[in-house]
Amino acid sequence: MIKINALLLLTLFFISACSDNKEEITKINNPELVAIAFFDALYNEKDVKKAASVCEPKLARLILHYKSPQAVARHLFNMSYDNVKIKPDDSGVKLRKQFKNKATITLYFDGYYQENHLKDVKRISLIQTSDNKWIINKILKDPF
Repeated sequence: MIKINALLLLTLFFISACSDNKEEITKINNPELVAIAFFDALYNEKDVKKAASVCEPKLARLILHYKSPQAVARHLFNMSYDNVKIKPDDSGVKLRKQFKNKATITLYFDGYYQENHLKDVKRISLIQTSDNKWIINKILKDPF
């Protein structure tokens, strides 16, 4: 009986270790959270394919062209981070209420690159598709 319990416990441990508890980025219904998840996939998870999954096809092709998250960060966003915290601007909620199928999200980045503390601001445009998914369609010019 002890061997069966130990085997069962070990099996459950391996199953839970292999499962991904994070919500898929394409199933998020909030544009602010999609924008945060996009940059989190690039900067913290280092997953270009996951980030490209919430972009329009043209932007997704461009992101996948660079292959590495470091290249995407350097060439498309002119930002490099080893790890970063991302927060949305609260005023984007008002804009989304006014234009229900479009949103312009301003994101604040606070993180580190090679032990240097960096802060930055980026704006992106999202649209809602016919199946109610939010996708990134434009990377807007720096607001400052």
